[in-house]
Amino acid sequence: MNAIHLFLSEHLAPDALNALLLLGVILFGGGWVGRTFQKLKIPQVVGYIGLGVLLGKTGLGLIDGSTMTSLQPFSTFALGLIGFMIGGELKAKTIKKYGRQFITILLMESIGAFLVVSLLVGFAAWLFFQDIAFAIALGLLMGSISSATAPAATTDVLWENKTKGPLTTIILGIVAMDDAVALLLFALSSSIAGALIGGGNSSLGASLLDLLWEIGGAIALGCGAGFGLKRIVRGFLEDDRILVFSIGAILLLIGLAQYLGVDIILAAMTMGFTLSNFAPRRSKTTFSLVERFTPPVFVLFFVLVGAKLDVGQLGTVSLVLAALYLFGRIGGKAAGAMLGATLSKAPASVRRYLPFCLLSQAGVAIGLSIVAGQNFPGPLGDTIVLILTATTFVVQLMGPPLVKHAVSKAGEVGLNITEEDLIRRSQASDIADENIPQIKEEDTLESILNVFAQRDNLYYPVVDKQGNLTGILPIEKLKDAFVATDIAPFLVAHDIMEPSEFHCQYNTPATEVKELFKKSGIASLPMTNEKGQVTGMIEYRRMQQHVARKLAQLKNKATALEDA
Repeated sequence: MNAIHLFLSEHLAPDALNALLLLGVILFGGGWVGRTFQKLKIPQVVGYIGLGVLLGKTGLGLIDGSTMTSLQPFSTFALGLIGFMIGGELKAKTIKKYGRQFITILLMESIGAFLVVSLLVGFAAWLFFQDIAFAIALGLLMGSISSATAPAATTDVLWENKTKGPLTTIILGIVAMDDAVALLLFALSSSIAGALIGGGNSSLGASLLDLLWEIGGAIALGCGAGFGLKRIVRGFLEDDRILVFSIGAILLLIGLAQYLGVDIILAAMTMGFTLSNFAPRRSKTTFSLVERFTPPVFVLFFVLVGAKLDVGQLGTVSLVLAALYLFGRIGGKAAGAMLGATLSKAPASVRRYLPFCLLSQAGVAIGLSIVAGQNFPGPLGDTIVLILTATTFVVQLMGPPLVKHAVSKAGEVGLNITEEDLIRRSQASDIADENIPQIKEEDTLESILNVFAQRDNLYYPVVDKQGNLTGILPIEKLKDAFVATDIAPFLVAHDIMEPSEFHCQYNTPATEVKELFKKSGIASLPMTNEKGQVTGMIEYRRMQQHVARKLAQLKNKATALEDA
């Protein structure tokens, strides 16, 4: 392994990889790894992070610190996109319905993690260092950081699995508002720690004013950007223009948020929430287009998250503190979430499975650890950064599979799919009428009329004696035949059928079938086997009915879960 690392460091050093080549490696490798993990029934985000670990500090070292610094704008952009998409999922009526549950569970799980981690880490630090002030400061700072839950990895699993239901709604609400609680607890803890050990850069009052600006400014900025984007997209019908203005608006918002020093995720979430609730119809197109744009950005983001992780500097004391932090954070959040769900009378699925969905930590937690390292240079700051690095590595790999397990057990997977998703997952045999009667070429009008009278299909396949497709008989042709009363008794199916220019097979993707309907203008499509024998019939109107029925079933199931 050392020889391989030496060879790579000499011949594939980070400065030898130009930016485009590195981006190509990350996106191509991330796409391949994500697809592989999907086939293994493992959330693809785990594969992205694992690839980052392999390419980064802990692994081959191909992505070094300077490279990550140069690519940091992509990570910030990804966080903005995540916030925007989360905001789009939060509807005013949902907040009205679940608002009490949101607040109660949020406070319980955040404060639960804060208290348990503060006590465990603080007590262990006192045993190790025999310095009560240092121990209390470390415990409080680590406790406040533990309250944060990373939205990125969690929401990626929800979107990947198209989940919908009370558990999904609560998760989105929690991860959307978790930042605010973590920032508040960190501001309080940082001020106390500064008073205890002489560090820190501001008083409690100044910290609270900064916090008020960071949260209030983010909400105000997001509202303004949301109303601005609403006015812009209202005037366009072209998808490409809507996408350009939407991405541009998100970038402008992120840039302004950074410049003004307000929370990026909260600002973007408020923007998405405003657009979704004040322009519900137009916003559907906007969010759909932005969602299609996000995959490469998210791949890059999670690979860089993995590349940042470096667990090589951990000593015995740091490992013990990291283990206690991890145990305390998981236990505190789980206990708090269950208590909050019970007190707020949340659905059983939330009480049972929400604790599995709050493990991930990344952006905010790592950011706060860096701030702590800058405000408290020396052993305190270094210890915090090391612990967060090690535990982030663990929870980012553990978290996504547990989220998938929870939403699967709650029965919410696949309930949030669109018409396009349903078509994409189907093939011709799923939407075909495989019991369609076949009309023979020599059948008379009387026998043909009996077929039409017994069913509501508007198109039937016409076959020869061997069962091979020779044409299609639409109901319009049958009507025309009866108009010609003089020759009607002498007509057979072969005389009035239309030639069949197009057909498909049972495994033809439904997307191709839909595209064929759209481009050719036909209203029906025969399905045949390899020998040309008819095995079914697809009518465009019945395909639409099939999709609408499936979507209605999924919506009813999601509604039943919410009402349970």
